Amino acid sequence: METTNLYAAWVGILLGFVAGAVQGLLFHKDDWLGGYAAWPRRMVRLAHVAFFGIAFVNLAYALSVRALGIERPSAWPSRLFLVGAVTMPLVCYLSACRKAFRHLFPIPVLSLLVGAVIFVVTEVFA
Repeated sequence: METTNLYAAWVGILLGFVAGAVQGLLFHKDDWLGGYAAWPRRMVRLAHVAFFGIAFVNLAYALSVRALGIERPSAWPSRLFLVGAVTMPLVCYLSACRKAFRHLFPIPVLSLLVGAVIFVVTEVFA
């Protein structure tokens, strides 16, 4: 299953580059998405960073499973890291469009947190 996380990591890195390129075409405009400190612009920047950050979480997971020689890792960390990779940028972009979507942030945050706890407790310190 960690192979899926490796693929997800590279897809996330690619999407981070694409999101950054698109934003880079417009960031010079002072009033873009309401200005530098505006909620929509902050959420779009956070989505861009989330692509990279969670891609590195998935990459670290996949490489850790291999480096530690874990033959049968629990499927839950893998699944939860994949949920985080999809939902964090999605919730950021949705929140940029409508602020009420910010209430969905516990979904990606908890999936990443619980995935990390499960991996550390069941695999790293087992």
